[in-house]
Amino acid sequence: MTRAELIAFIRHQKSFLCVGLDTDITRIPKHLLSEPDPVFSFNKAIIDATQEFCVAYKPNIAFYESQGASGWESLRKTLEYIPPSHFTIADAKRGDIGNTSAMYAHTFFKTYPFNSVTVAPYMGKDSVQPFLDWKDKWTILLALTSNPGAADCEQLEDKAGKRVYEHVLAAATTWAGPEQLMFVAGATRVEELKHLRSIVPDYFLLIPGVGAQGGNLQEVARAAMTADIGILVNASRSILYASLGIDFAQAAAAEALEMQQAMAALML
Repeated sequence: MTRAELIAFIRHQKSFLCVGLDTDITRIPKHLLSEPDPVFSFNKAIIDATQEFCVAYKPNIAFYESQGASGWESLRKTLEYIPPSHFTIADAKRGDIGNTSAMYAHTFFKTYPFNSVTVAPYMGKDSVQPFLDWKDKWTILLALTSNPGAADCEQLEDKAGKRVYEHVLAAATTWAGPEQLMFVAGATRVEELKHLRSIVPDYFLLIPGVGAQGGNLQEVARAAMTADIGILVNASRSILYASLGIDFAQAAAAEALEMQQAMAALML
């Protein structure tokens, strides 16, 4: 999916919602556990319920690979079931020396043909370049995350007062342009998000932290939205586990609809 196609789809859907498929088998409704593939059955129902209201899906790979071979099969079936109109993100946070990164890129761009993958940039350009070599795919670099530990490394300052994540942004924008590269920017630090946007005004941001983590959608939009929208806001637990009963899909749809309506208002 090209940048122009993504923007057009966002405008068509009147939404910049990404649904995170962080499917925890210990939290899905009990009645699904008798299914041959409970994780896929859950994901299928969530996708059916939310596809009208979102533009992207983001499976967190840890929830699948933790289940071994069956988890990877659940991931494959989930990816195949997601409508081709929707942007797909492998939330894998990979990054290693070049030949290893090349194998990770092959995994998530060929074996499991996602549109994009999240990548950790802290081993430098040669660890990121193998992902960027796939010209029809997107690389989403971690920049400023929403977890408390982000202060341990990402916000460390050098002697000039420049923070690590700012160095990452400055370097990465010399590696690839906004047609191929996005950045992860957490929603729970709105002032930092606004500052980050000023550094990369033309790049899409993947923004987690709205919903269960407490980020405010309106504040995020004011801080980071651009004329091309420029943001994908992820919600996972607040949608997936809106209900733990047999009505889980209907509850997920209601939560996604509420977010879509709020996003549509912000896009006017």
